[in-house]
Amino acid sequence: MIRIDGASGEGGGQMLRTALSLALVTRQPFRMENIRAKREKAGLLRQHLTAVMAAAEVGEAKTEGATLGSKTLEFVPGKIRGGDYRFAVGTAGSSTLVFQTILPALMTAAEPSRLTLEGGTHNMQAPPFDFLQKTFLPLLARMGPQVRVKLERYGFYPAGGGRFLAEIMPCEKLSALVLTERGATTHRKAVAIVANLARSIAQRELDMVSHHLNWPADALEIIETRDSPGPGNVVMIEIGDGVFDEVFTGFGKVGTSAEKVASDAAGEARAYLASRAVADEHLTDQLLLPLALAGGAFTATKLSLHARTNIEVISMFLPARFSVQEREGFVLVEVK
Repeated sequence: MIRIDGASGEGGGQMLRTALSLALVTRQPFRMENIRAKREKAGLLRQHLTAVMAAAEVGEAKTEGATLGSKTLEFVPGKIRGGDYRFAVGTAGSSTLVFQTILPALMTAAEPSRLTLEGGTHNMQAPPFDFLQKTFLPLLARMGPQVRVKLERYGFYPAGGGRFLAEIMPCEKLSALVLTERGATTHRKAVAIVANLARSIAQRELDMVSHHLNWPADALEIIETRDSPGPGNVVMIEIGDGVFDEVFTGFGKVGTSAEKVASDAAGEARAYLASRAVADEHLTDQLLLPLALAGGAFTATKLSLHARTNIEVISMFLPARFSVQEREGFVLVEVK
């Protein structure tokens, strides 16, 4: 049984999600102690427990310690089963992170899967639905599996209550992915979404994005929606080269001005444009596990402590060899 100290490295929930994903794929059991030890509220919160139970269901796994607040978990996987599943976080916790936990297993399962996921769809500290749809899943498609997602209802903090659907057509073997050269920018767009809030908030955000990036009006879009259990706001900046879109996100929150939300997102986008890397810091985190399963290489703006901790956990389950080389203007990550 693989033993993992959740207090090592970055010490957050990604360590648990990566362990669950790879336990399913490799059929190796693990025991994790000190779960999320470096977070303000340590142990399993609702979204982490939902990820554990989702992984247990699709992988016919046995668990010990799968309770709210638990700081220790044993997970013994069985056989992966595709099929129809519904997983509900029950709070505003991220449903996209639950989805990403079980996706590696289901994208190489023997049969297709259809998922309904409920909870937060646009959360701070988690990939928003749009990142999955426009950035992550198009890259996975180049590795073999075809995954379609559809947003049915927005879910923002603190109300949650969002819902999206996913259809997964697995493949027998994953292909390596190489993303070392970034093409010329052919797509740029900024979208500000306001759910049950004033349109003026979104307009102020887009004015700020336009100011920072010097983008014209036809690259800016406002989406107003009442299809959300509670209020919420997010601004997303898309930059694409015809292969995929990078998505930079700013989340509205009480006490933070619309201008600040948009300025922070625009700052990330400007830094990305100034680099020579294909993947920004957040996409880098997401690519490590798929490439550890299939091999490949990509260029990144940086390799954070979060990513380095993820590599350490991956290496406990797989014989993948990571090479990280600092270059001028980017980091080259190769996985064999």
